[in-house]
Amino acid sequence: MNDFLAGIFAAMLALFGGGAEPAGYTGYVEADFLYMAPDSGGRIASLTVREGDGVQEGQVLFTLEDDQQQAQLAAAQARVEAAEATLTNLVTGSRNAELDVIRASLAKARADLDLARTTLERTEKLHAAGTASAAQLDQSRNGLAAAQAQADQLAAQLAVAELPARSAEQTAAEANLAAAQADARNAEIELRHRVVTAPAGGMVGKVLYSAGEVAAAGAPVIAILPAGALEARFFVPETERAGLTIGQVLDVSCDGCGAMTARITSFSSTPQTTPPVIYSREERSRLVYLVKARLEGGTGLLPGQPITVLP
Repeated sequence: MNDFLAGIFAAMLALFGGGAEPAGYTGYVEADFLYMAPDSGGRIASLTVREGDGVQEGQVLFTLEDDQQQAQLAAAQARVEAAEATLTNLVTGSRNAELDVIRASLAKARADLDLARTTLERTEKLHAAGTASAAQLDQSRNGLAAAQAQADQLAAQLAVAELPARSAEQTAAEANLAAAQADARNAEIELRHRVVTAPAGGMVGKVLYSAGEVAAAGAPVIAILPAGALEARFFVPETERAGLTIGQVLDVSCDGCGAMTARITSFSSTPQTTPPVIYSREERSRLVYLVKARLEGGTGLLPGQPITVLP
């Protein structure tokens, strides 16, 4: 209620005595809405509810376009797969195909080494018999040395390839994988947040955007009135305040309503002279409301609706 109208009502109280009407205290209905807003801005892709609809906890209310979030999640998952492959390769050593190539090369080198030994032995015999020159003997010896070096090199290469990663490399790879997994989880959360659901059951009281419009982060798109979120607000003269207590049950009535009750939950700590607008029964007949009604087999009080509270 705005301060201008509150001031008018305060003046009316001063002129006409204020307080309760003969049959009770006049008041109004207040609603504690839940305003549903996106965590990050974006264009609204769909609205799945309308004003007046009943909703259940967890029901989808609206969605935002999520092409960018889908792409970010796909990229994050790809980074996780790459990091997992790197770590696996470091932990287990080289891939089997690479090891097979090295083993095959080593087998050939050892065969060449055996052949070089045989060749040297034959050349040495021929040289002793005088049928092979010193140059031929040197060539056979050099061939054996080269074959031995090649076999030793490949054996060392195979041993290194079969070793697991050094601890520092493995630690770095594990950290990289953890970071990639964290990025993927964040991307999943961002994608889930493009779908906004009801945190509690109730009724859709307001729809503030339409599909295709851009909603900023934190800007309410839908207001939900949860069950039990309506309360009666009324004003009691100071002389009658002591007669009411927390938890006391009062009868409530309004034009066209059935019997209702309300339980007192709190009192203001200090009196006030400019309460919100209170509609007297004489004024109700002149009030008009913009009503958007979707009949679903039930009716209830509306926020701002004038009521009478009976002590």
